[in-house]
Amino acid sequence: MLGVLVLVVVMAVYAGLERNVKSRILGFTPHILLRQAGPMYDWREMAAQAQKLPHVRKATPYVSDNVILDVEMSNGGNPQKPVLFAGVDPTDTEQLKGIELDLKNYPQSSSDLGIDDRVIISSTTAEQFGLNVGDKIRLYSTRNFDPVFKAYKATEKPPVREAYASEWKKIQDALRDHWKTENGRITLGQDAYRTAYTTIDQLLEEPIREPEGMLLSDIQRALDVAEQDVTAEVFRFSAEQKKDVENALLAVNSTDTEKMDGDILKGLKQVVLPKEAEVIGVYQTSQMAVTPDLFLPLPLAQDLAGLSDDRGDAIMGISLRLDDPYIAGEAAKEASARLGPEWQLLTWMDQYQAFFALIEQQRVMMYFALSFIVLVSAFSMMAVMFTVTIQKRREIGVMKALGAAPGQIVRVFLYQGMILGVLGAVLGVGLGRLVIHFRGPIQVFLRQVNFDPFSASFTGFNELPAFNNPVEQVVIAVCSFLLCSLAALVPAFFAARSDAAKSLRNL
Repeated sequence: MLGVLVLVVVMAVYAGLERNVKSRILGFTPHILLRQAGPMYDWREMAAQAQKLPHVRKATPYVSDNVILDVEMSNGGNPQKPVLFAGVDPTDTEQLKGIELDLKNYPQSSSDLGIDDRVIISSTTAEQFGLNVGDKIRLYSTRNFDPVFKAYKATEKPPVREAYASEWKKIQDALRDHWKTENGRITLGQDAYRTAYTTIDQLLEEPIREPEGMLLSDIQRALDVAEQDVTAEVFRFSAEQKKDVENALLAVNSTDTEKMDGDILKGLKQVVLPKEAEVIGVYQTSQMAVTPDLFLPLPLAQDLAGLSDDRGDAIMGISLRLDDPYIAGEAAKEASARLGPEWQLLTWMDQYQAFFALIEQQRVMMYFALSFIVLVSAFSMMAVMFTVTIQKRREIGVMKALGAAPGQIVRVFLYQGMILGVLGAVLGVGLGRLVIHFRGPIQVFLRQVNFDPFSASFTGFNELPAFNNPVEQVVIAVCSFLLCSLAALVPAFFAARSDAAKSLRNL
């Protein structure tokens, strides 16, 4: 009974946790994610096309990336942490409904992201930083770090004329020693022109200071205005145009590294400025699954992910929500055949495959470990039955002397074991379902005595979820009954083989 009870309760809790975690994940995770190489700028047209695919209920933009979360604490500290965010279309009520707010601990939580810089944070992040609804946070885009690192690396180098002395000498020699004057027109040889131009192109590919890059580009622009004479293999300049080239060369030769570095560092201030946002809601998270730390309005998410530029607003992919998320594999195959090979399709099952495999492995391990309780109980029953056969050996001898067949002796003890097996299985399943039904009050009682093995901060649930699977519980009961019957059969077999005369003499 106890072994069956424990198996029924633990397996029901595991099934409940898995179902609830899947339900939360499917609330905001794309059932199928459509992606292409690079940002998608024409996503509105593509989303409209994707929504016409079979089984697709909704096609929405997908943006997810990392940012640095910075919080100014009341004690003067500034804790920072890299966090994962997901963009949400504020006009899509279905997406907002999928975010389950923690109204018990944060009753003022709201999912109205609107068009302002508002965010919904996870309960884990709220507890870690001591945040509440209405607090302000700062978000630093990690996409800005590439230009920052590039700029800092450039300031560590000498100026171009020193760091790339041989290339710079080649440019100066080409633009200083190959000028000629013919019929009042100034010309520059084709080879010298191309040498200078291509060498400048090479320098512009190197990690140099931005002001020096602009000066090198000035030289190229001064060269671009020349008139090419293909027959004479020269480029013709006016005196003023030649003067512009010489001034550009002089500007590169007279750069001040300290002044340039100061201008660069001042410019970085605009790059690394944080986005300030208001916390309007907290949603309940679980340590059992990786979920976003922040939900942001789509425009803010695009900005932080570096997807807003002169070409427009882009997204990382298109999130497809299906009529039935459990047919995502079949729907993805059909969508791939229609859309073509340039699209990458990722189902939610593929994305969380490792997580669900871990839960399944834990279920199998718990089955294996807890089954030993039933197995030990069966061995204990076998030992008791052996004791009974010894105590009843005179009665066994009388029955055999009166003509009882071995099968009749076996059935006496086998029926006893079967009755115990039926009672244990039925009572175990019944009591297990009773414990599951009253698990809430049981948890409250355990918390009152300062014992909480199922903390809400870990599981993400104030009341431990559970799901009664009748088929699974019947299998547990039947297996337990068979073990009990087998445990009674072994001593019954030995009792039936006992010698009647010896049993009557009590030997």
